[in-house]
Amino acid sequence: MNAIERVAAFMHEHTLTLVTAESCTAGLIAATLADVPGAGALLDCAFVVYSPEAKCRCLGVSARTLARHNLTSEAVAREMALGASQKSPALVAISNTGVTDSIDSDIPAGTQCFAWVFKSGGADAAPAVYSETRRFSGSRNGIREASARYALVRLTEYFAELRQAPGRR
Repeated sequence: MNAIERVAAFMHEHTLTLVTAESCTAGLIAATLADVPGAGALLDCAFVVYSPEAKCRCLGVSARTLARHNLTSEAVAREMALGASQKSPALVAISNTGVTDSIDSDIPAGTQCFAWVFKSGGADAAPAVYSETRRFSGSRNGIREASARYALVRLTEYFAELRQAPGRR
Protein backbone atom coordinates (compact mmCIF):
# COMPACT_ATOMS: atom_id res chain seq x y z
CA MET A 1 0.00 0.00 0.00
CA ASN A 2 1.45 3.39 -1.00
CA ALA A 3 1.21 6.62 1.01
CA ILE A 4 -1.92 7.91 -0.74
CA GLU A 5 -3.69 4.57 -0.36
CA ARG A 6 -2.87 4.77 3.37
CA VAL A 7 -4.38 8.27 3.48
CA ALA A 8 -7.55 6.98 1.80
CA ALA A 9 -7.76 4.04 4.21
CA PHE A 10 -7.29 6.44 7.13
CA MET A 11 -10.03 8.70 5.81
CA HIS A 12 -12.40 5.72 5.39
CA GLU A 13 -11.57 4.51 8.91
CA HIS A 14 -12.33 7.93 10.43
CA THR A 15 -15.25 8.72 8.09
CA LEU A 16 -13.52 11.85 6.78
CA THR A 17 -14.61 13.65 3.64
CA LEU A 18 -12.56 16.27 1.82
CA VAL A 19 -12.99 19.55 -0.01
CA THR A 20 -9.94 21.18 -1.59
CA ALA A 21 -9.14 24.78 -2.45
CA GLU A 22 -6.23 24.68 -4.85
CA SER A 23 -4.19 27.29 -6.62
CA CYS A 24 -0.69 26.08 -7.51
CA THR A 25 -1.70 22.41 -7.46
CA ALA A 26 -4.66 23.17 -9.77
CA GLY A 27 -6.75 20.22 -8.62
CA LEU A 28 -3.92 17.73 -8.11
CA ILE A 29 -4.70 17.20 -4.42
CA ALA A 30 -8.21 16.04 -5.29
CA ALA A 31 -7.00 14.16 -8.39
CA THR A 32 -4.30 12.35 -6.42
CA LEU A 33 -6.85 11.11 -3.92
CA ALA A 34 -9.28 10.29 -6.74
CA ASP A 35 -6.71 7.85 -8.16
CA VAL A 36 -7.47 5.51 -5.23
CA PRO A 37 -10.44 3.15 -5.66
CA GLY A 38 -13.32 4.19 -3.40
CA ALA A 39 -12.32 7.85 -3.42
CA GLY A 40 -15.86 8.83 -4.39
CA ALA A 41 -16.86 8.34 -0.76
CA LEU A 42 -14.01 10.63 0.35
CA LEU A 43 -14.22 13.65 -1.97
CA ASP A 44 -16.97 16.24 -1.87
CA CYS A 45 -15.59 18.81 -4.30
CA ALA A 46 -12.53 20.79 -5.35
CA PHE A 47 -12.14 24.50 -6.00
CA VAL A 48 -9.38 25.46 -8.42
CA VAL A 49 -8.80 29.17 -7.91
CA TYR A 50 -5.74 30.46 -9.71
CA SER A 51 -6.45 34.18 -9.94
CA PRO A 52 -6.71 36.53 -6.96
CA GLU A 53 -10.20 37.44 -8.14
CA ALA A 54 -11.31 33.79 -8.09
CA LYS A 55 -9.91 33.35 -4.59
CA CYS A 56 -12.03 36.30 -3.44
CA ARG A 57 -15.15 35.47 -5.48
CA CYS A 58 -15.30 31.70 -4.92
CA LEU A 59 -13.81 31.31 -1.45
CA GLY A 60 -14.23 34.69 0.21
CA VAL A 61 -10.52 35.43 0.55
CA SER A 62 -10.20 39.02 1.70
CA ALA A 63 -8.63 41.55 -0.69
CA ARG A 64 -6.99 43.02 2.39
CA THR A 65 -5.33 39.67 3.19
CA LEU A 66 -4.09 39.39 -0.39
CA ALA A 67 -2.66 42.91 -0.29
CA ARG A 68 -1.06 42.49 3.12
CA HIS A 69 0.34 38.96 2.79
CA ASN A 70 0.74 38.16 -0.94
CA LEU A 71 -0.81 35.25 -2.85
CA THR A 72 1.83 32.83 -1.61
CA SER A 73 1.21 33.04 2.13
CA GLU A 74 -0.21 30.99 4.94
CA ALA A 75 -2.75 33.76 5.59
CA VAL A 76 -4.21 33.31 2.09
CA ALA A 77 -4.05 29.50 2.37
CA ARG A 78 -5.96 29.68 5.65
CA GLU A 79 -8.71 31.87 4.19
CA MET A 80 -8.94 29.59 1.15
CA ALA A 81 -9.38 26.50 3.34
CA LEU A 82 -11.88 28.22 5.62
CA GLY A 83 -13.87 29.45 2.61
CA ALA A 84 -13.97 25.97 1.07
CA SER A 85 -14.95 24.48 4.42
CA GLN A 86 -17.88 26.88 4.73
CA LYS A 87 -19.14 25.96 1.25
CA SER A 88 -18.95 22.19 1.74
CA PRO A 89 -20.29 19.60 4.18
CA ALA A 90 -16.87 17.88 4.04
CA LEU A 91 -15.21 17.43 7.42
CA VAL A 92 -11.75 18.39 6.15
CA ALA A 93 -10.61 21.18 3.84
CA ILE A 94 -7.12 21.42 2.37
CA SER A 95 -5.79 24.44 0.51
CA ASN A 96 -2.60 25.15 -1.39
CA THR A 97 -1.11 28.27 -2.90
CA GLY A 98 2.45 28.76 -4.06
CA VAL A 99 4.99 29.25 -6.81
CA THR A 100 6.91 26.72 -8.84
CA ASP A 101 9.41 29.19 -10.28
CA SER A 102 10.71 32.62 -9.32
CA ILE A 103 9.75 34.48 -12.49
CA ASP A 104 8.43 37.92 -11.50
CA SER A 105 8.51 37.03 -7.81
CA ASP A 106 10.60 37.64 -4.71
CA ILE A 107 9.39 34.29 -3.36
CA PRO A 108 11.83 31.38 -3.85
CA ALA A 109 10.89 28.78 -6.45
CA GLY A 110 9.08 25.79 -4.96
CA THR A 111 7.54 27.71 -2.04
CA GLN A 112 4.17 26.20 -1.16
CA CYS A 113 1.71 27.34 1.52
CA PHE A 114 -0.91 24.95 2.88
CA ALA A 115 -3.81 25.00 5.29
CA TRP A 116 -5.95 22.23 6.75
CA VAL A 117 -9.33 22.86 8.37
CA PHE A 118 -11.03 20.18 10.47
CA LYS A 119 -14.66 20.49 11.45
CA SER A 120 -15.46 18.89 14.77
CA GLY A 121 -18.32 19.05 17.19
CA GLY A 122 -21.58 20.77 16.36
CA ALA A 123 -22.32 23.41 13.78
CA ASP A 124 -21.37 26.15 16.24
CA ALA A 125 -17.98 24.64 17.10
CA ALA A 126 -14.96 26.50 15.76
CA PRO A 127 -12.95 24.44 13.28
CA ALA A 128 -9.35 23.51 13.97
CA VAL A 129 -7.01 25.20 11.50
CA TYR A 130 -3.41 24.32 10.75
CA SER A 131 -1.08 25.95 8.23
CA GLU A 132 2.50 25.70 7.12
CA THR A 133 4.93 26.67 4.40
CA ARG A 134 7.29 24.24 2.70
CA ARG A 135 9.74 24.50 -0.12
CA PHE A 136 10.06 21.75 -2.72
CA SER A 137 12.66 21.40 -5.45
CA GLY A 138 12.39 19.96 -8.93
CA SER A 139 10.51 20.70 -12.10
CA ARG A 140 7.30 22.71 -12.17
CA ASN A 141 5.13 19.59 -12.31
CA GLY A 142 7.35 17.74 -9.86
CA ILE A 143 6.81 20.50 -7.30
CA ARG A 144 3.05 20.44 -7.87
CA GLU A 145 2.88 16.64 -7.53
CA ALA A 146 5.03 16.64 -4.38
CA SER A 147 2.82 19.38 -2.92
CA ALA A 148 -0.36 17.40 -3.57
CA ARG A 149 1.04 14.26 -1.94
CA TYR A 150 2.38 16.27 0.99
CA ALA A 151 -0.99 17.94 1.59
CA LEU A 152 -2.75 14.58 1.78
CA VAL A 153 -0.19 12.91 4.02
CA ARG A 154 -0.22 15.84 6.42
CA LEU A 155 -4.03 15.49 6.69
CA THR A 156 -3.52 12.25 8.64
CA GLU A 157 -0.81 13.75 10.84
CA TYR A 158 -2.80 16.86 11.75
CA PHE A 159 -5.94 14.80 12.39
CA ALA A 160 -3.99 12.55 14.77
CA GLU A 161 -2.57 15.65 16.51
CA LEU A 162 -6.06 17.11 16.80
CA ARG A 163 -7.42 13.90 18.31
CA GLN A 164 -4.69 13.95 20.95
CA ALA A 165 -5.39 17.55 21.98
CA PRO A 166 -7.04 17.91 25.41
CA GLY A 167 -10.82 18.05 25.12
CA ARG A 168 -10.80 16.93 21.44
CA ARG A 169 -11.37 13.18 21.49
